[in-house]
Amino acid sequence: MSKIDTLKSLRIWAAETAPEARPEDIDFLLAERLELNPSGFQLRQDLQLTPDQVKQAQKDVKKLAKGISPQYILGYSWFLGYKILVQRGVLIPRFETEELVEWALADLTTGDKVLDLGTGSGCITVALAKEAAKKNITKLDLYASDVTDAALRTCEENFLIHKVDVTVRKANILIGLEKFDKIISNPPYIKESEKDIMDQNVLQNEPQEALFGGQNGIEFYQKFVKQVRDHLNTGGEFFLEFGFSEKDQLAELFAQELPDFTIEFKNDLSGKPRMVKGKWNK
Repeated sequence: MSKIDTLKSLRIWAAETAPEARPEDIDFLLAERLELNPSGFQLRQDLQLTPDQVKQAQKDVKKLAKGISPQYILGYSWFLGYKILVQRGVLIPRFETEELVEWALADLTTGDKVLDLGTGSGCITVALAKEAAKKNITKLDLYASDVTDAALRTCEENFLIHKVDVTVRKANILIGLEKFDKIISNPPYIKESEKDIMDQNVLQNEPQEALFGGQNGIEFYQKFVKQVRDHLNTGGEFFLEFGFSEKDQLAELFAQELPDFTIEFKNDLSGKPRMVKGKWNK
């Protein structure tokens, strides 16, 4: 093996050592360790590396070769520009969910009581609070709930780091929680039948309870619609993410169970239906 002393030679070694890993995962991991942004990473292939940098990268890439997600190797991910701590047992934040936050943000008003349901790492709450502050939306009463201890520990750490004041609750969907003006959630929505076509990396690493929504993928929503009226204030709204093949099922479910709500579906940036908003007309 030729000597590893530049970023270019390290990339070549990494691709050979972790042939199963996605090239973008290798690049993300190396760029983060070297504190380079994506363009800087591409432009600085001749960068001379220190022995310590090479050693760290080799350790990281060997973990990547074993199928560990780059975010879990680093111990963090990025969400709407905020650094969010993640660990095994906590869902890695997704870019699609950033669009959900931006949609909810457009309806947020000063003094709103907001629940991030199934908070995981707490990324939604952190981004919502920080972006709201930029828009001078203040005095938000923030709550975050989850069913697993790993998620609750991680979100509390992220709230502390980002100096966001949040009441954290352990809850299964909405049971035992109070009333809110806004409920926002990226719930589990993958169908059990989709396991075979999923990225093995995701299956090996990420918590199953945060991914799968039963046989038809809509188990969460079926329970949610039965509970939501008891947990929304008059005129309250919910914002939910869902799997792009589930729109018709959900439209039928909401029409049947929530006839007193105005329901609006929204496509993501790639044109697929991925988000729904419900407003209680009471």
